[in-house]
Amino acid sequence: MGLARPARRSWPRPRAAVTPRTPTIVPADPEEVHPVSITTAPEAVRPATEASVAAMPATIAELRALLEPRLATLVDVAADLHAHPEIRFTEVHAAARLTAELELAGFAVDRGFAGLDTAFVGRWSTPGAGDDAPTIAIFCEYDALEEIGHACGHNVIAAAGLGAGILVKDALEASPVPAHLVVIGSPGEEGAAGKVPMIDGGVLEGVDLAIMVHPSGSDAVRGSSLSRVALDVDFHGKAAHAAGAPELGRNALDGATLSLTAIGLLRQQMTDDVRIHAIITNGGQAPNIIPERASLRIFVRAGDRDHLLSDVVPRVRACFDGAALATGTTVEIAENTPPYFSLRSNATLVDVAESAYAVLGRELEPNPTLAGSTDMGNVSHVVPSIHPMICLAPGVAAHTREFAAAAGDTALATPAIADGALVLAATALAAFRDPAVVADAQETFEG
Repeated sequence: MGLARPARRSWPRPRAAVTPRTPTIVPADPEEVHPVSITTAPEAVRPATEASVAAMPATIAELRALLEPRLATLVDVAADLHAHPEIRFTEVHAAARLTAELELAGFAVDRGFAGLDTAFVGRWSTPGAGDDAPTIAIFCEYDALEEIGHACGHNVIAAAGLGAGILVKDALEASPVPAHLVVIGSPGEEGAAGKVPMIDGGVLEGVDLAIMVHPSGSDAVRGSSLSRVALDVDFHGKAAHAAGAPELGRNALDGATLSLTAIGLLRQQMTDDVRIHAIITNGGQAPNIIPERASLRIFVRAGDRDHLLSDVVPRVRACFDGAALATGTTVEIAENTPPYFSLRSNATLVDVAESAYAVLGRELEPNPTLAGSTDMGNVSHVVPSIHPMICLAPGVAAHTREFAAAAGDTALATPAIADGALVLAATALAAFRDPAVVADAQETFEG
């Protein structure tokens, strides 16, 4: 079951609905990936974004001037977080540093959002912004991985998101238009889907658009990610001496092993986008004791959320049930973390962001794929969103020690932070300054 879109609520008061625009001519699938020129704006720019794309060189120049006195602080933030890696929901140091920087920049900060100690929401509005002013959310992530630290570069995400928020505020203070700006600190992205309880707690109520940037081995704006369900599986058997009385036992590890074999055979009947991977977290205590308990953790992924939930996951569950029946054991299957939904990159925001990449001289992947999963996908099922990738170290894969080293290398991190902040800030400014961008993004999303 998908997340219902929250009732639109104004921040801070109820908002007037956006007047629908006349539909524009777009490809049959607005999420379709098209080749991207490395020196010009992307092909088939939507009519609603033409003005923003044309203004992008001036917008980037404006933001670069504002970034110059801020960049050293942003680089220091990334280095600070890299030196203090904190895993999901323990990001005390990171949250404290980021909220302090937001308050110093003039944001009002709500800490501990949705009961999550390390979540926060920073808010700022142009003076006199009314009920119908657009609201744009910029997400920061800052959790690290066990053992290998910031091998997904969330320290870079945090610095770029922080920088984007501050740059947008600086630009709007110099040249005001009605705007509500939100910087959201979402903990626990790695394996815990921390954005989901924040969504459930109303963090996206009244938000028109949501954006963030992620470091990668290449530059990309279009594309999607895989939906994901995490299963914790426990087989229960009966202990017995493995040599003296094996007939008295019921081997829980056999159940786990047989289930993995069944899943391996199942793969040939799955669509190409499906990925299933598991580890045995408990396989018994001693070889001479038939294990009475065996445990697995398994990730099940697919490109389409509904296909994953209605077809793939039930068939994987059947492998566990069948293995338990065959081995005389019992099995318990639990989903202890929320599912991750596939990313829906909004076509309107893609146009604007790609034009920013072009102005910055970054070469975009023409057919990007994101084989992993992100809880920004869940956000993209609630409001129009993008999750572009900014190149940190060409060809270096995330979740490796090499990527962790790159995320802590100032020479590599600085351009990723700077350009990531510029892309996000330019996209947000385009939407704040041109109501057609917000209206078209919502029309694309809702249509």
